[in-house]
Amino acid sequence: MSRVGKNPVTVPSGVDVKVDANAVTAKGKLGELSYQATDDVSIELKDGKVWVTPKDEGKRARSMWGTARAQIQNLVTGVSDGFTKSLEITGVGYRAAVQGKTLNLQLGFSHDINYPIPEGIKVVCERPTAIAISGANKQVVGQMAAEIRGFRPPEPYKGKGVRYADEQILRKEGKKK
Repeated sequence: MSRVGKNPVTVPSGVDVKVDANAVTAKGKLGELSYQATDDVSIELKDGKVWVTPKDEGKRARSMWGTARAQIQNLVTGVSDGFTKSLEITGVGYRAAVQGKTLNLQLGFSHDINYPIPEGIKVVCERPTAIAISGANKQVVGQMAAEIRGFRPPEPYKGKGVRYADEQILRKEGKKK
């Protein structure tokens, strides 16, 4: 069983963390995020570190212990450094471009896909075949990357589609005569 909850969350300089009962709010250079923990854990701020402890030895309390600690760590990391997901587009004529608050994707369909960019998320297309999604909220960044990948997932024969930059595509051999 994981013991990730035993480790405290260190608060770096430049990040202001407030703990009010089970609500944690972190404010930094990239914005302000908050997390509401369940009643199964208690959260306290001591000496620039956030400690999470389970209130009892029940299964749910021990499960929420590590979850709450990981969520608080994501808050602190998000407002100080932020999170980034990189996507790569492979295929003839497949490309992406940012137009205002919309991401325009051409992925081989008869129409372009116009994906609205959520508030607090920054999308950059260095090349027409590379997309970098960054923001303070890890969940929103990952969800947006997954939805864009879902429009045209990579296929195993030619590798065409949208994939994560660090993703390995298992290639299959084509038909033989």
